[in-house]
Amino acid sequence: MAPSRARARHADDGHSERRAPRIQDVARRAGVAIGTVSNVLNNPGLVAEQTRLKVEAAIAELGFVRNSAARALAARRTDTVGLVLIDIGNSLFVDIARGAESAAGEAQLKLLLANSDSTRTKQDNYLELFDQARVAGVLLTPLEEPLDVAHTVLGHGRPVVLVIATSPDPLTCSVMVNEELGGHLAASHLLDREARKLLFLAGCPDLRLIRRRLAGVERAVAEAGASLGVVEAPDLTISAGREVGRQLLLSQSLDGVVCPSDLLAVGVIQAATDLGIRVPD
Repeated sequence: MAPSRARARHADDGHSERRAPRIQDVARRAGVAIGTVSNVLNNPGLVAEQTRLKVEAAIAELGFVRNSAARALAARRTDTVGLVLIDIGNSLFVDIARGAESAAGEAQLKLLLANSDSTRTKQDNYLELFDQARVAGVLLTPLEEPLDVAHTVLGHGRPVVLVIATSPDPLTCSVMVNEELGGHLAASHLLDREARKLLFLAGCPDLRLIRRRLAGVERAVAEAGASLGVVEAPDLTISAGREVGRQLLLSQSLDGVVCPSDLLAVGVIQAATDLGIRVPD
């Protein structure tokens, strides 16, 4: 029995040597109270410089890394905000991410970015992950209703803000763009250039923002007495715009194409260039 106990003690000792250093270890190494180490980590202005330097040296020597998960568990929230985007490959959502990161930085918050890739399962999984991580709040560019998981996160006391979308839930805040006006302006630009045969390339037509842009295009075309065709693209990518655009330019007589995203438009312009069609001429 004695050798077994010795081996057990040896194993325990080895385990203790491998474990990550804790705040108690830092305090012991620096010769200060645990509360002083906590102040150095969270409120360094409250600690005398000499003491702060001593604690920082102990942190560096031990390789101490604070346990954010434990801190979040105690505080019931973190200093991070979660952002779930539909498609990080789309320039629109890249701009949204940059804006969110800038605003978070001004508020001394960190931003965690997730890409749902237009997939509800991934969207809901990331929402659950952010909820479990106790983020301070969630920004969401959502797929269509239902938003059950988002409402669950909201019910757990975590603010949820929808970006370029709305929800019937009065407790859910939204930041909206006038998508219909955008579609109207885009079509009006072509119509002002005497285009009378327009086509709307509807990538991801199930998205509310795409439908609203189409509504604006339809209104502008109706006001001008022009004609409009609508063709669906498989997604909002450059390759989709190039493939579908080539087929359309070969088969139809068009004055202009309205695309609901920059990437689709780039693809159509590439297709036109391949066919010797000058844009915007």
